Amino acid sequence: MAATGSVLGIEHTRPDFDVPAGACDCHVHVFGPDDRFPLSRDRLYTPGPAPLADLLAHQRTLGLDRVVIVQPSTYSTDNSCMLDALHHLGGKARGVAVVDAGASEKTLRDLHEAGIRGLRVNLETVGVTDPLAARSHLEKTAAQAAPFGWHVQVYVDLGVIAALHDVIRDLPVPVVFDHFARANAAKGPDQPHFAALLSLMHSGKAYVKLSAPRRISDLPDHADAGEIAKILARANPERLLWGSDWPHPGARPGIARDPNRIEPFHPDDDGLALNRLNSWMGSADLTRRVLVENPARLYGF
Repeated sequence: MAATGSVLGIEHTRPDFDVPAGACDCHVHVFGPDDRFPLSRDRLYTPGPAPLADLLAHQRTLGLDRVVIVQPSTYSTDNSCMLDALHHLGGKARGVAVVDAGASEKTLRDLHEAGIRGLRVNLETVGVTDPLAARSHLEKTAAQAAPFGWHVQVYVDLGVIAALHDVIRDLPVPVVFDHFARANAAKGPDQPHFAALLSLMHSGKAYVKLSAPRRISDLPDHADAGEIAKILARANPERLLWGSDWPHPGARPGIARDPNRIEPFHPDDDGLALNRLNSWMGSADLTRRVLVENPARLYGF
């Protein structure tokens, strides 16, 4: 049995392959402490603590050298917690921020100096499914990101992606789709709107994060998500990223979210997730491209 390492009380299998130098986890969050970094009053859920020390343990367990910290919805546009982590991690980390529509040029420039390389538009979590509203969010955020050479990261479903295909293609910045672009793994490549995602990947406009397969797959080993990953790799291997989604926040089916109580993190085994990625990619060269070369290009490592 492979050795394990415990992070936040969860045992994580150590990788069963040689993780390449410079490998990057492109989707993690940090939470807390609450007395220093208060949560937004308008948050949809309340996470437990997931501080920088535990993120570093997560990185050591998986043998990863670099990390991208993504602003979670619980902090709204207050990026302080993430920026504090970036300050301590230095050149090994980059960030994806959330900002107000009226953020000043100085604010954005300061974020760039701190290591921010993208802006997040979290449409799925806040329930934005109207293409017109989504288009407005995307275009305004892209205009903020463009002068700094950043990208826009979007969590949204395939239907909105298809409806806005031409808008996304013509944005002045790359677009990164979270969590397999919300493709339904069980429905496979013939599901509605999947072709629009492949088109945007073929064009080089869109990246897809192979992250949090439990969000798209109900199978214990997420084999059907693996089939989606392989199709995306064939579409454009230079536009794939991998993220663990550590510490694994997210709603549970059938359970209403309640910000008045702490919502437990999902007990995902990140070592198994990394091993699955390597198996899905099928070669050391492609695994290296996803873990090292693509993140280095997009995030400027």
